[in-house]
Amino acid sequence: MSSDKPFTKNNLDSCLKELAKEFRKKNGNKVPAEIILIGGASVLINYGFREMTYDMDAIIQLSGVMKDAINAVGDRLGLPVGWLNTDFVNTDSYTPRLVEYSRYYKTFSNILQVRTVSAEYLVAMKLMAGRQYKNDLSDVVGILIEQEERGDAFTLDRIKKAVVDLYNSYDRLPKNSRIFIESIYEKEDLRAFYKQCRELEQENKNVLLDFQDDYPGVLNGDNLAAILKAAKAKKQDSLYFPET
Repeated sequence: MSSDKPFTKNNLDSCLKELAKEFRKKNGNKVPAEIILIGGASVLINYGFREMTYDMDAIIQLSGVMKDAINAVGDRLGLPVGWLNTDFVNTDSYTPRLVEYSRYYKTFSNILQVRTVSAEYLVAMKLMAGRQYKNDLSDVVGILIEQEERGDAFTLDRIKKAVVDLYNSYDRLPKNSRIFIESIYEKEDLRAFYKQCRELEQENKNVLLDFQDDYPGVLNGDNLAAILKAAKAKKQDSLYFPET
């Protein structure tokens, strides 16, 4: 689920702080809670190339009480229903192994520990999702650029190992995602490629929004990719995907 209101590094922490306070009020001080942020929120926390995200997906422990706290904070701050949600666990990118490969971020109000997924494991997740209409693929490029700038560049073998750690086999990745990540290592200018990816993702998003306007209620998670492919069939081929 996506919020209509973007989250930045600053307001994301503010929302989590309010959530911790609300959870403590509802559940007391004795039982701590844990949230693992993934996707856009995890990119925002760990990297600097994204200024905002509309995604606040998470793996949430103590989900019953926490859900009530999330709703209360959302009402108080004027956030949409589901501003922090667990929809991600129903996607192909989810694996319970993410808990093992998550990293500590912060503890809020001595009760709510927040962890994130970062580095090569975040790349692996983004590749598994591989959505050409969101930020998945440009995020992969952005992460690789920043890791190189930090002096910790990822080799293709390191990314493949992360995929195996999370999903058992590199071949579990969608074919297009495998083509994409392997092609990156042949690019001379990753910054220019990042810009191309963002432009294409925005174009694809606009195509889907136009389709939704013309055919309201038709799009869903099962047909979205096929509809996008059909809608773009009359346009120029993808910048980085050959026909499959």
